[in-house]
Amino acid sequence: MRSFAHYTALHGLRFCALFFLAAFFSCQNPAPVPETGTGDNSGAAAGQPDKPRKTIVFFGNSLTAAYQLAPEKGFPALIQQKIDSLGLPYRCVNAGNSGETTAGGKNRVDWILSQPVDVFVLELGGNDALRGLPLDDSKKNLQEIINRVKAKYPDCKIVLAGMLAPPNLGPVYTRDFATMYPDLAKTNGAALIPFLLENVGGEPELNLSDGIHPNEAGHRIVAETVWRVLRPLL
Repeated sequence: MRSFAHYTALHGLRFCALFFLAAFFSCQNPAPVPETGTGDNSGAAAGQPDKPRKTIVFFGNSLTAAYQLAPEKGFPALIQQKIDSLGLPYRCVNAGNSGETTAGGKNRVDWILSQPVDVFVLELGGNDALRGLPLDDSKKNLQEIINRVKAKYPDCKIVLAGMLAPPNLGPVYTRDFATMYPDLAKTNGAALIPFLLENVGGEPELNLSDGIHPNEAGHRIVAETVWRVLRPLL
């Protein structure tokens, strides 16, 4: 199993250069937020026609938005396929927005919460690291997003998708960034995905030409990583 530490040591400067180029490009072209789910939102889950569907919101940046791919190829849509195949009464809503920072997410989350939310998958912070933003601010923004979700929907289950910072930011920043997600998960009783891009980050055959965003094959692996944490909550 290849972790972030493995591929940063292996790819070093190439990883950093591509990471910042990709970040610059994605931040210049923020994608609109989808208003509908990734699956069929109109009916009940397969095999359960009389049971209303609950809502899983995937709230993140270009990784959630399936950057440069058709929405149905991204991991939220692949999760919907798994849910439908099991007849579970859930619909997935892809609320990914390319270029989003934690501050942007904090400003946007109230609009997302205008619909009922039963499971909230929070995937933000990567763009903060790319810009070298203060970690205290990033952590406060993530906590505020969680606070607003809980205030609006006290029974909503929170899933926090962990990310890691590029190594050129220095050992202290990368260490503190990595521990930010477990700390928040523990504080808030949230489920934790330790590293969203486990077994995908730094693998050329699993990413687009920018070397950062997963391709179709990469999203299939990300979907499995997310599913291992999400499935027990459903």
